[in-house]
Amino acid sequence: MGKITVKSEQGYRTAINIRQHTVIADELIQDGGTDTGPTPMEIMLGTAGACVVVTTKAYAQRKGWPLENVSVELDMERFKAEDYPTYSGPAKYVNEIREHIVFEGPLTDEQRERLYAIATKCPVHLTLENPVFFVHMSDAINAERA
Repeated sequence: MGKITVKSEQGYRTAINIRQHTVIADELIQDGGTDTGPTPMEIMLGTAGACVVVTTKAYAQRKGWPLENVSVELDMERFKAEDYPTYSGPAKYVNEIREHIVFEGPLTDEQRERLYAIATKCPVHLTLENPVFFVHMSDAINAERA
């Protein structure tokens, strides 16, 4: 994957440059932004939904299944770890992403179930479900020098 460059513009408005594309992120007016684009968290959820769509459509196409359309509705809520009954790890917070996926087309029940399973294996799902480490390049350069 190529590098993505993100630069601040005016206020909280941010330009995300990906190859020849520019995506604008901003914050809501009530949060001090100008609402000229989705928030970074909205973009993250949208990216998860887009990954589900692409992954399931590609899978159905390879199998020759009659999947006509896929739609995904997502929302997210953050909980204190101690308030989330099924979590017992060390994190302070648990983020619950709820998704509602609709597969359109004359699919069998077995095909739909398989597509739901495939949806959980999209690269964005797998990234969000597994540990992620941010390596700050200045820190990495300093560690190499030590």
